[in-house]
Amino acid sequence: MSDLAKIPVTVVTGFLGAGKTTLISHLIESSKDHRLAVIVNEFGDVGVDGEILRSCAIPGCPAENIVELVNGCICCTVADDFIPTIGALLDLDPVPEHILIETSGLALPKPLLKAFDWPAIRSKVTVDGVIALADAEAVAAGRFAPDIDRVNAQRLADDSIDHETPLSEVFEDQIACADIVLLTKPDLAGPEGVARARTIIERDAPRAIPVIEVSEGVADAQVILGIEAAAEGDLAARPSHHDGAPEHDHEDFDTIVVDVPEVESANDLVERIESLARRQNVLRVKGYASVRDKPMRLLVQGVGARVRHQFDRAWERGENRQGRLVVIAEHDDIDPEAIRSILVPVEHVQ
Repeated sequence: MSDLAKIPVTVVTGFLGAGKTTLISHLIESSKDHRLAVIVNEFGDVGVDGEILRSCAIPGCPAENIVELVNGCICCTVADDFIPTIGALLDLDPVPEHILIETSGLALPKPLLKAFDWPAIRSKVTVDGVIALADAEAVAAGRFAPDIDRVNAQRLADDSIDHETPLSEVFEDQIACADIVLLTKPDLAGPEGVARARTIIERDAPRAIPVIEVSEGVADAQVILGIEAAAEGDLAARPSHHDGAPEHDHEDFDTIVVDVPEVESANDLVERIESLARRQNVLRVKGYASVRDKPMRLLVQGVGARVRHQFDRAWERGENRQGRLVVIAEHDDIDPEAIRSILVPVEHVQ
């Protein structure tokens, strides 16, 4: 690698369940002529997203080029996790031509951009662009606020009112940092929902940002890679609610991991997750489970009461068929015992 050549890095951010992993999977599959590396940041200690991406690894992005950071949110663990990981990727032979970073759904992108000015890496990498994914249906409905009707009414009545919740601040910080916004799942939002989501994004964006509708994570790599934004040198144009704050943490959110015994059917587990969303107001559920008499592992992705599931791979011989689910909720809403009682049938409770 020339001393003057910096490896481009694309940061993929967005609200929980917006489709970041699906997008990166598509980029891996459609960029076969480029050597890619991927950093996946899980909020929790079950590497679900990393396993999804490794399942679609190709010669240009082999499994060893896909690295998970599981010790917390990437914007809070820059020194301990992110900088050493970037260093390890730069030591690969051959060196990746482009690095993709999937942040946690709760991550603030700006602290991550600031890390690219660290002496150990600033001469070697540059932020090619920040891609923010926004779930059209969720944005249109204002799900990032706990009291949707009241918050929307206040905002419509008086633009000066600022009763923001932690979720709305995360969302706005991600939009403010973006070079391109991908509006995902437009089919679920419908034309009116898409229009409403666009209005919200344009209202909250600090500058004109392209907004592109995408379905099933299919976005043209020529559009979202090669932006050459050098975003680490453009921080003033990317305001954050946390500018000036000494540090950022996630005390507003909690995450728990639930071990799930073998389930009778996929529908049984889906119904329990839907019930959990209604009764405990959780934000996100993701993980995998074993279904009785099925040779394949069941992968589950839930955002609120909307749950998607699929069989992703065969259980390996001798592998422990133990299901695990990560549950994320706002700090005041999470009740570990209540969550476990809903996800784990009574007959399996020890």
